[in-house]
Amino acid sequence: MAAHGRSALRDLFDESPTPHIAHPPRTHHRDFYVATDGSFRKSGGGLGAVIETRDGTRVARIATADTPPDNNVAEYRALHLGLDVLAARAPRDATVGVLVDHDTLASNVNSTVLAANHPDGKPPRPLSVPSATGYHWRGIQARLNGFDAVRAAQIDSDQNPAHPLANAPHQYEHVNNEPDRCILPEPPKSTVHEFPPPSRADRNGTGGRASD
Repeated sequence: MAAHGRSALRDLFDESPTPHIAHPPRTHHRDFYVATDGSFRKSGGGLGAVIETRDGTRVARIATADTPPDNNVAEYRALHLGLDVLAARAPRDATVGVLVDHDTLASNVNSTVLAANHPDGKPPRPLSVPSATGYHWRGIQARLNGFDAVRAAQIDSDQNPAHPLANAPHQYEHVNNEPDRCILPEPPKSTVHEFPPPSRADRNGTGGRASD
């Protein structure tokens, strides 16, 4: 259950692993969170996405039918769609948390982000992208470079709020009629008045401010 005043997506992101990238608490706070999922069936699949700000305000939900060649490609198409929708509603200096239930996709996203900051442009591990994704992976890469910072977390499919949207797009098609929103999250609360940890406050037995 999400904590009061916090986004369900932010809670999932905070509690989930981010492949190849250390996850210290101070970096958890993203401006926006986007969860995506793709489904594949011989009778037709779907793409789903849910976008929220860090304070839990919903920005958009998408549920659309699609005909991907397989489930792997469906996941890439869904992320491309979600990032496109977010890019149309968020400033370029936004920080973004991506949530997907596809471990290789999460790994590829974080490896790409790390490669962009590497002097030689090398990812920490070789990327493994299905050839059938076509321009969708290129589109994802362009969107990743369009934000100030992006990090992907791997979540379980039963925790992914985009999962039902992707698996039953016709049942959830009403979410596509929700009004467009361009919402900036509330600024994070200042931590300037936080108390130092006991190990520092009690140093030297004075109970006062410890020296650096």
